[in-house]
Amino acid sequence: MRRRTPTAGLALALFAAVTATLTTTAASAAPAPVSAAPALAAAAPDISVTNVQAHLTQLNTIATNNGGTRRAGSAGYTASVSYVKSKLQAAGYTVTEQYCSTCTYPSNNLIAEWPQGPADQVVMFGAHLDSVSAGPGINDNGSGSATLLENALVLAQQNPSMTKRVRFAWWTDEEQGLNGSEFYVNQLSATQKSYIKGYYNFDMVGSTNGGYFINRITSTTAAPLKAYWDSLNLQPEENVEGQGRSDDYSFQQGGIPTSGYAAGASARKTTAQAAKWGGTANVAYDSCYHRSCDTTSNVSATVLNRSADGVAYAIWQLAVGGGTPTNDFSVAVSPTSGSVAPGGSTTATVTTATTSGSAQTVSLSATGAPSGVTVSFSPSSVTSGGSATMTVSASATAATGTFTITVTGTGSVTRSAAYTLTVTGAGGCTGGQLIGNSSFESGSAPWTASSGVITNSSSQAARTGSYKAWLDGYGSSHTDTLSQSVSIPAGCASYTLSFWLHIDSAETTTTVAYDKLTVQVGSTTLATYSNLNKASGYAQRSFNLAAYAGQTVTLKWTGVEDASLQTSFVIDDVTLQVG
Repeated sequence: MRRRTPTAGLALALFAAVTATLTTTAASAAPAPVSAAPALAAAAPDISVTNVQAHLTQLNTIATNNGGTRRAGSAGYTASVSYVKSKLQAAGYTVTEQYCSTCTYPSNNLIAEWPQGPADQVVMFGAHLDSVSAGPGINDNGSGSATLLENALVLAQQNPSMTKRVRFAWWTDEEQGLNGSEFYVNQLSATQKSYIKGYYNFDMVGSTNGGYFINRITSTTAAPLKAYWDSLNLQPEENVEGQGRSDDYSFQQGGIPTSGYAAGASARKTTAQAAKWGGTANVAYDSCYHRSCDTTSNVSATVLNRSADGVAYAIWQLAVGGGTPTNDFSVAVSPTSGSVAPGGSTTATVTTATTSGSAQTVSLSATGAPSGVTVSFSPSSVTSGGSATMTVSASATAATGTFTITVTGTGSVTRSAAYTLTVTGAGGCTGGQLIGNSSFESGSAPWTASSGVITNSSSQAARTGSYKAWLDGYGSSHTDTLSQSVSIPAGCASYTLSFWLHIDSAETTTTVAYDKLTVQVGSTTLATYSNLNKASGYAQRSFNLAAYAGQTVTLKWTGVEDASLQTSFVIDDVTLQVG
C-alpha cells in the first residue's frame, strides 16, 4: 500500500514509534489456529493457506536473490511477474503483460482472464505485485498477490460453469502513486469500463496484528466480502486507513464500483478492536510496514486464511453458476442514535445492500416510537442497494426519555436495524458548547477522521494545545475527511458553528483552485476553501446553524488534493455554541 509521505520530523517520529513497538507486535503475532471455511461458503472451495504461504516463500526468495526488493522496474519485480505468469499460463488463463509507459519505474501490469462466462459481464480482482525499495514486501503486498494467485489456480482446477467472466490483475508501480492501475483504467474505453461490474482490491491481507477491514463496507459491491467475514463473526470495519491509497482508487475514479479486503498498515489497533479481534492495542497493524523485516515471518496465517477464503466466497457468489442464490439484503441506520426536542425533528439515513441473489424492492417501516413521535421515510420503499432519509418528528406533547426504534425492511425476507432516540425535556433552550473534543486534545472520539488527520505533528502547529486536524498536505492525489454528529436543541436564540482554519500551500497560482476544503452540514455545503485562500496563521470561520435546530446533523470537512504541490488544511478549536 502506498503511504502518506511525512515531513522529515514526522518521519523520524514514526520510525521511533514503530521501533519501540516492534517487539510487542512480534510477541503478539503468533497466529491462532486456522479455522475451516464456514457453512455459509459451502459452495465455494476452501483455499489452502499453506499453498498461499508457498507463493509468499517464492516471492521472498525472489527478493533475496535480487537485492532484497521487488520494487517496480527492478529485477525482483520482473522475476515476480514471471513467477505468477508461468503459474497462470499453465492453468489455462489468457495472460497478457501491459507495459506501463507512464509509470515512475516503467514496467508491466499482469492481466489474466479465465476464458469462460460472458465477456461483457466481468468481475475483476486485483493486487499490486511491487514492493517498496526497502524490503521484499511480503505482507505489502505479496499477501494480496499470493491470495489472488491461489484463488485463480483453484478456479481453473475446479472449472465450474460461469455466470460472469473473472479477470485477475497484478499491478506495477503502486508504491509510487497507483500508477500501474491508473494506466490500465485510463486505457479502457467507455464500453470496456461498462463491462466491469465490480473491482475488488486486496492490499496487505495478512498483517500480524491485523484487523478486518472492507473498502466501502456498506456498498452493494462489498456485500459478498462482508457476508463471509460476518459468518465468522469478525465484525469488520470500514477501511478508513486505506482510502485513496491503493489501486481500487484508480477504478473508483474511473466510475467502476469497488471494494476489497485489508488487514491494516501503520495505523494502530484500538482497544476496542483488540477486544473483538485479538492482538495488541496501541500497536501498528503491521510494524514492519515498508521495512526490510516485511518477510514471510511478517504474515498472520489466520488473517491470511480468512482473506483467501473470503475471496473464494466472493468469486463463487458473483461469477459461478450451479444454483440460484437466495435473494437477501441488509438494513443499516446512520447515525444509530439521535435526540429531538418536543416540537422538533431529526433525520438519519437508512441504507440497504443486496447481500445475495438479485436486488429486490424493500418497504421501510418503524416500530417502538413513543407517544407523540412519528417516523417517516423518503422514499418509503427502495430497491436493495438504495437508501432513504428517515425523519423523526416530535410533537409539543411528545413523551420524553430514551427509546429504541426498530427500523424494518420488508421484501422477500425481513431485516431490521435499531435506532436510539432521546426526546429531551419540553420547552426552553439547553445552551452551551456542543462539539465534543473540540480542540482534538483527547484522542479521536467523538470525531470520525481519515487516518493521520488528528495529529500532534510539529510540522503544522496547533492553534492551541498540541493536537489539531490536518487534512491533506501530501502533494499527490488524496482525500481526507473529518466529521462529528451533533444533536442541536430547539428553542435557542443563537446557533454559531465556529472553527479556526490555517491553509498552507505550495501552489503558486492566484487564479486556479487546485486543492479544496468543503465544509458541510449533512448534505448542505456551508463553504469551500482552496489553495487560493492560503495565509499565514489561523483565521476564524463562523456560520449560523439555526436552520438545523431540533435536528441531529453531521458536520463534515472534506479536503481534496490534486496530483502535485501540497496544500494543508489545518483545523483547530471547533465549537458549536447555542444559547
